[in-house]
Amino acid sequence: MSSSFSQIVETTLFKSKNGGLLPNNLKIIKHRFLSFLIWQTIPTTLLFIFFKLFLFLFSSISRFSFFITFFPFHFSFILFSILIFSLSSPQFRPSASVSDVVVCVGRFIFLSNLRDLSPEVGARVRVLMGFIGFVGVGGVVGVGGVGALCWGCGGFGEIVFRGFVCGVLYAFHYVYRRRWVLQFPIVQRPPYFSFKMGLPLAFQQAFRLSAAGYLFSSLLVFMLPSVLRSQPAVENFIWKQLAFGIGGFIVFLGWELNHNLHQVFNTKRFVFAPPKGSAAAETNPSEPLLAVLDESTQKSLLQYIAHLDLCMVCERNVDTWRRAAFFEETGETYKRVVASCIRPIEQLTLKLSERLESSSVDHSYNLSHQLRSSGEGLPDSSMVEAFYDFQLCVWCARTLSSLTAHSHKEDRFGVAQLSGSIADVISTLMSALLAVETLMGKKTHLQSPNLIGPAGMKWATVNTGSKDSTNYGLKRRDSPLYAKAYLMADTLRTSIYEIVSVFHAEMLSSEKAGLLEKDWTSSSKPPYGTREILSQKLGLFLNFQSC
Repeated sequence: MSSSFSQIVETTLFKSKNGGLLPNNLKIIKHRFLSFLIWQTIPTTLLFIFFKLFLFLFSSISRFSFFITFFPFHFSFILFSILIFSLSSPQFRPSASVSDVVVCVGRFIFLSNLRDLSPEVGARVRVLMGFIGFVGVGGVVGVGGVGALCWGCGGFGEIVFRGFVCGVLYAFHYVYRRRWVLQFPIVQRPPYFSFKMGLPLAFQQAFRLSAAGYLFSSLLVFMLPSVLRSQPAVENFIWKQLAFGIGGFIVFLGWELNHNLHQVFNTKRFVFAPPKGSAAAETNPSEPLLAVLDESTQKSLLQYIAHLDLCMVCERNVDTWRRAAFFEETGETYKRVVASCIRPIEQLTLKLSERLESSSVDHSYNLSHQLRSSGEGLPDSSMVEAFYDFQLCVWCARTLSSLTAHSHKEDRFGVAQLSGSIADVISTLMSALLAVETLMGKKTHLQSPNLIGPAGMKWATVNTGSKDSTNYGLKRRDSPLYAKAYLMADTLRTSIYEIVSVFHAEMLSSEKAGLLEKDWTSSSKPPYGTREILSQKLGLFLNFQSC
């Protein structure tokens, strides 16, 4: 019985985040979860003691209530920690719309069968049900937190009602603001400093939410029947409101600190390598990392952590022994690393390419798009979904550029050149850049007088898309999608320049010989654009004119 219960708990909490790997890798996620549960008890206990001392000094509440309410208060925060951990995800997951819910309800009522639903609709419905459950259980957590903290400050019904309102308000805000999406920091710091940097925002958010929760719950309390409300004397009314206000702030602050700790523990780097100097480090130090990259489920938390570790190994000069192991003599390790990083970028490019090309066929969409003003252009849902893996694509682009640039000096066996991976990397990055620039409204055809081919002939003008697809560009520069597209384009452009600056002399020699397209671009068809326009784009990078 106990073993089956533990399996259910592991499946519910860790399966989606573990990526479906062996139990050895499950320890990574479980260790972070248990560390989070242990460390969250410290600020929770301090906040509880602070508020109870405040009540003891300025009121006549019994000290025995401290022992009665201590464990329910901690239990509510442990339940809250489990909730945010189970809901969290490294990327945004869309929930079901109203039409999806109507279809599911209609199928269940009239057909009593939900098996024919598409996997996408089923996943969206499950996400929506998870959100609804999170908000509902959040109300229970609020009852436990506010009720245990403010016990004796009012009537039982009023305390329960205020706690439920505060819990539902925070849970709804947590879901609506997408705070369940893990935000990986740009700079990896020790957990203590990462937690300290989040304290000002935690206090600010707690003050705003507690003020809103206090006002909203106070208005709703007046609608309760007089039986459920306490009727204090005038001299005790101010004290009761003060206790509820400060108590609500303490509870919201505890939730914010838990959220901060949760982000710190689940977004920190994990080193997927054996200890330096061990036998495994001397023989095959890259296998633990490659196993996670190849075998883990896409978009899982474990895969995100693995790509973060890979990016830091390739960019920084700290773990040079691990980066040198990528260039082993057979070249298989290097190919596996490059393939795992090219895959997410190609998926992003293909999604953008399909939507950009279909926009030129869907005339009804183009007509409605042209009738909108420039400030009302709304991005298509497929475009938004393409950038769900934004953070992963940024890491992959940085990894590819850094690893390719370091191969110029660290690749003793020439596996990068012999495998043809450099051309694949350049073509993948430039094809993705063209697709993102087209989305942003930039023209995709090049007409540069500086691009002169052999025998003094100019390159032919090539267009990667139709006029309609170019007009699809984002009009609202203040939209979140435009910000992600801008950052993605900047990352891709910087990555290409990093490679070009290292191989600049070799590329110039190929350009003079008329072999730039043959030597430095992939022979296969790119996901977006053509080989001709990629070679033209590469020529702009060689002359440092691409911006």
